[in-house]
Amino acid sequence: MKYLSFEDMPVWKLAMDIAKQIFDITVSLPRSEDYGLTSQIRRSAVSISANLAEGFGRETGPDKKKFYIISRGSAFETKSHLIYGNLVNYFTNEQGKLITIQIDNLIHELNKLIKSLNNRPQPQP
Repeated sequence: MKYLSFEDMPVWKLAMDIAKQIFDITVSLPRSEDYGLTSQIRRSAVSISANLAEGFGRETGPDKKKFYIISRGSAFETKSHLIYGNLVNYFTNEQGKLITIQIDNLIHELNKLIKSLNNRPQPQP
């Protein structure tokens, strides 16, 4: 499906929803985590949608693919931070599990998007 804006992409919408949820669960983290986990997980979560938007704006398939792969990496990073937050009891198991499921769905959608670019014929010079 061809989208007119990155904002129309369901995968971008899901990434934004995840970033909002990450923000919400990190509001109550201890002040000592402001430059640690709070900053890291928020930045990695926002990076998912930001790289999707940047990839959308790129002209060629290989350029788009590069940013979608970076977006997927940020999704894995966010998941890792979330797991850590659960291990040290900053987040409830329920919070972590719900967002982890969404991240796994997002990664699945990103894999499909990346694969679709692999199958697209490239213009000949």
